[in-house]
Amino acid sequence: MFPVAVEEGKTRFHDLGLPDSVLHAIADAGFQYCTPIQAEILPDCLKGRDAFGRAQTGTGKTAAFLIAILTRMLAHPIKGKRPSGTPRVLIIAPTRELVLQIAEEANLLSAHCPFSIVSVFGGMDYEKQRRQLHGKPVDIVVATPGRLLDFKRRKDLDLRQVEMLVIDEADRMLDMGFIPDVRQIVYSTPHKDKRQTLFFSATLTPDVTRLCESWTRDPVSVEIEPEQVAVDTVEQVVYIVTTDEKFALTYNIIDRKDLKRVLIFCNRRDETRRLAEMLDRYRINCAVLSGEIPQKKRIRTLEDFKAGKIRVLVATDVAGRGIHIEDMDYVINFTLPRDPEDYVHRIGRTGRAGAAGTSISFACEEDSFYLPPIEEFIGRPLHCIPPEDQWLELPPAPPRRKKKPAPKSRPNQGNRRRRPRQGGGGKRYSGKRSPRPQRSGSRKPKKKASA
Repeated sequence: MFPVAVEEGKTRFHDLGLPDSVLHAIADAGFQYCTPIQAEILPDCLKGRDAFGRAQTGTGKTAAFLIAILTRMLAHPIKGKRPSGTPRVLIIAPTRELVLQIAEEANLLSAHCPFSIVSVFGGMDYEKQRRQLHGKPVDIVVATPGRLLDFKRRKDLDLRQVEMLVIDEADRMLDMGFIPDVRQIVYSTPHKDKRQTLFFSATLTPDVTRLCESWTRDPVSVEIEPEQVAVDTVEQVVYIVTTDEKFALTYNIIDRKDLKRVLIFCNRRDETRRLAEMLDRYRINCAVLSGEIPQKKRIRTLEDFKAGKIRVLVATDVAGRGIHIEDMDYVINFTLPRDPEDYVHRIGRTGRAGAAGTSISFACEEDSFYLPPIEEFIGRPLHCIPPEDQWLELPPAPPRRKKKPAPKSRPNQGNRRRRPRQGGGGKRYSGKRSPRPQRSGSRKPKKKASA
C-alpha cells in the first residue's frame, strides 16, 4: 500500500509489522526508514518489553515510543465505556514546549487512528484543559509533572488504568527538581509488573540509573551517543570574531545566503532582546523566545516560526530541547553555551532525523574558552576560521520607520470648564432641574399703582 524500496543497512517501517493505519500516517509524514534508535528499540517495545533509551532530541525517539504506543492500543482495543479522565497512556516531559511537541507528533502519527490526545501543562487556561479531560474519554495524556498533579489532586484524572508510561528526558527533570512529583505520579499508576514503561534520558548518571531500575522491569537498553548526532548530520562552522563583529557577520550570513528560516541562540534574555532590536532595525523579520515571554505568546511565536511567518527566531536555551521544526537548515550560536551538552542540543535543532543541516558558531574573546570542553564532549576538534573581510562590512541601517501621527484633537478640549450659572453662587450646573413651586388655587390680584 505504501511501497518503500529495500536498502542495505536500513530498516523500513514496513519490516516491523506495524498496523496499516500507523504506516499510513508514517507515509503521510514522509518517513520511510528507521533512525538508529528506532531500528534498535522498536522491535522489543512492540513485544511489550520495557525499554531504556539514552538519546538526544532529534534522534527520532519521540516517534519510536509513539509508534509503540499506537500499535499496542490498536492491538488491544477497550470495549465498553470508560469514565472521563482515565487515560490508557501517560507521557511525562519536563517542559511545556516538549509537551506540545510530543502532542503534535502524536496527532500526526495517529491521524488515521480513533484516539483522543490531551496535553496538560501550566501557564495556560486550567479550565479549558479540565474540560478536555472531562469530554470524550481520553486515550493519551502528555503532561508536565506540576499541572498533572493539580488535576490528580482535584480528581480530574485517574491514573489507575494507565497501560503504558513514558518518562522523557529524565535527566532534565532531575535538574529541574521534578523527580519528587514524578515519583508521586509513577506510584499513582499500576505497578510496573502491570504496565509497560519506556524511560528516556540524554545522559546516564547514577541517579538516572537508579530511577530507571526502580520504575522499569528488565528493560532493553539502547544508547545513541551524542556525538553521533552532532557529527554525522550537521556541518559545524566556527568563526573567530570579536564581540563587535558578531552582528555584522550575523546580518551578512542571513542576507547574503538569503536564509528563509534561522534559529539564533543567545545565553541571556537581554542578549536576545538587543539582537532582535538590531535585526528589526535592519528590516529582518524576527521574534524573541525566552523564559520571560508569556506562555501563550511563546506558543504563538513558535507556530508562526514553523509556518514561515517569522524569518529569524532569537532564543535562549528554552528552545534548545524538544523543538522540532521542519526544513530549518541553519542554527547560529551567537554566544557559545557554557555547558557542552547544550551545544549538542542547540545544533540538534537542525539536521533532524538524519537530514543535513549547518551550525554556525561565533568564538569571540570570551567564548573561545568554551570550545575545548565542547570538543571533548563531541569527541572531535572544531575547525575555527576567520570570516572574510567583506562579511564583516555592515551596510548603513535603513531609516527608522515613521510612527503614525496621533489623531489631532481640539486645543484645550480636555481642559475646558463649564461656566457657572448666574446666580448660582459659582456652583456648577448639576444637570438636574429644580422642582417647580406648586401653584396655589387662585392668583392674588396685582396691586394698582397709586397715582
